[in-house]
Amino acid sequence: MQVQIQALLATRAGGAGGAERGVMGSNMGPHMEVAKPAIFNGEAGKVGRFVTTYRLYLRMKMKKGTVEEQVQWVLLYVQEGSVDVWKKNIMEELETGEMEYKMVKEFLTSIKKEFSSGEEESVKAAELRKLEQGERTMEEFVQEFKRAARGSGYKGRPLIEKFKRGMNRGIRRKLMEAENQPVSIK
Repeated sequence: MQVQIQALLATRAGGAGGAERGVMGSNMGPHMEVAKPAIFNGEAGKVGRFVTTYRLYLRMKMKKGTVEEQVQWVLLYVQEGSVDVWKKNIMEELETGEMEYKMVKEFLTSIKKEFSSGEEESVKAAELRKLEQGERTMEEFVQEFKRAARGSGYKGRPLIEKFKRGMNRGIRRKLMEAENQPVSIK
């Protein structure tokens, strides 16, 4: 499989070049140059980053590949230690037809469930409780808050209260004095 991937990459590199890239030498689409993702060794603290990186990479570089091709490609980067045993089991289940993924997202979700330590939600919740706007613009704070809120377990009113608590006092006071108080973060 690795030999096939390297051959494909070599063919593209020596192929039509600028004509493949599109208008005015654009580097967009499947021929876009991107860094190869890192190897995943099963470390619980790295599983979230691993899944995010591969979701992005697959969307950019392998969008037209089949689910099977995408899963196999991700498995090439799952190696070292106890994760090798897990990978071998998954490959056997795929080959025998015991397991089938309709979307690669299902596969990446299964990796996240298998290798997350279970502490992720409590870590995210603690991060969210400590988050303050500080010197950031409101736009920067909103983006940081959204990132921290994902997977924290907070939803609805408690999430809104955490958001308000993290805002700078002046902005929070103006919101409290507003005629129509916001009912969601949006």
